[in-house]
Amino acid sequence: LYELREERTMTPQVFTNLLSNILYEKRFGPYFAEPVVAGLDEKGSPYLATMDLIGAIETTKDFVVSGTCDGNLYGMCETLYKPDLGKEELFETLAQALLASVDRDALSGWGGVVHIITKEGVMSRELKGRQD
Repeated sequence: LYELREERTMTPQVFTNLLSNILYEKRFGPYFAEPVVAGLDEKGSPYLATMDLIGAIETTKDFVVSGTCDGNLYGMCETLYKPDLGKEELFETLAQALLASVDRDALSGWGGVVHIITKEGVMSRELKGRQD
């Protein structure tokens, strides 16, 4: 509908604001979701944002975390992340941070999916965690 009305594609910033408004409308009976918005803006530079249950936006240049083990994950990402990593190095860093965090949290499940977004496309890989 946005593209039909505005005659342009929706940027990640516009989508973040739309999603934030939707979450804020339900603030007294919230959706139990902490969305992460990632994409490339019109200039091709990366855009990364996350929100809490009522739509408070947090944007950053390096990384965001969300989910049941976000405290563990944030600490691991702070420890392992370095700017300007290549695709494979970034995947290894994310995989190590995600698996180390998920293993320390009983509610987090058995792995995860890592998506790396570049100008050439999206690289997705599934990680298997401990099954016990």
